[in-house]
Amino acid sequence: MANNRILALLAAFGASAIYGINHTIAKGVMPLYIEPFGFILLRVSGAAILFWLLSFFAPKEKIANSDWPRIVGCAIFGMVINMLFFFKGLSMSTPINSSVIITLSPVMVLILAAILIGERITLLKSLGIIIGLAGALVLILFSKETGGNGENIPLGNMLFIVNAFSYGLYLILVKPLTQKYHSITLMKWLFLIAIFINLPVTYSEFVAVDWANLPFDAIWKLSYVVLGTTFMTYLLNIYALKQLSAATISAFIYLQPLIAISFAIAVGADELNMTKAIAALLVFVGVYMVSIKKKSKKAAVTD
Repeated sequence: MANNRILALLAAFGASAIYGINHTIAKGVMPLYIEPFGFILLRVSGAAILFWLLSFFAPKEKIANSDWPRIVGCAIFGMVINMLFFFKGLSMSTPINSSVIITLSPVMVLILAAILIGERITLLKSLGIIIGLAGALVLILFSKETGGNGENIPLGNMLFIVNAFSYGLYLILVKPLTQKYHSITLMKWLFLIAIFINLPVTYSEFVAVDWANLPFDAIWKLSYVVLGTTFMTYLLNIYALKQLSAATISAFIYLQPLIAISFAIAVGADELNMTKAIAALLVFVGVYMVSIKKKSKKAAVTD
């Protein structure tokens, strides 16, 4: 059992490492080789093919008619709005900014849960929301207006916030479905539906790519995002969930910006300045305050 737990922890760490490095890898091919929306069509198409192939080895399940509207909603918020805004924001902003703001997802989930299902927000969590959002605002208001390649960093940072809201809504919508269906069943349908919803927005940028003349540097980075960030991370998290609690796995989100910042600085893709450091500190403190769970009296006695 101890070995299984260690392997599960390594799987969760591996998923976070892949996500953290992704901020720099994906940024490295946009917009030089592929525009962000074209990248999304490649990503959802590649993931759909892989999950459908994997589904031949998974349990065969039929989706209930009453669940299709929710599944379509999950695809829209989890594989369309979420991905489009993240990659568009990444093409305009920096890897460090994206890795910091993406950790606001737990904050967004709490806000949306309070609005949609009436979940109570304590004073501590309210302060956490304010502090976390203040960190995001620091990045938006005090970042340099432009960077290379026609970047608009403040606008890109705002798109990351929309991405975090969309992903938070996706998590709330998909949670009941995870209790009814196998994960592979959900993923194969969500990504397949996402292809058709994304198609009108992403097709023109996808076909504009000079696929026949892409250099190896671009090919391996594109493959990393499809195979690593979109496919492998999900499988690693599924394996980790067999041994670890969801709360333990969610704590690994704090590793992503640390890995992303270290990798981006190491390869010279970004730099850490005082504004980013202050913003990151505010976001981390805010997310930590939101994530704290109050122990019950019974639990306190047994600890």
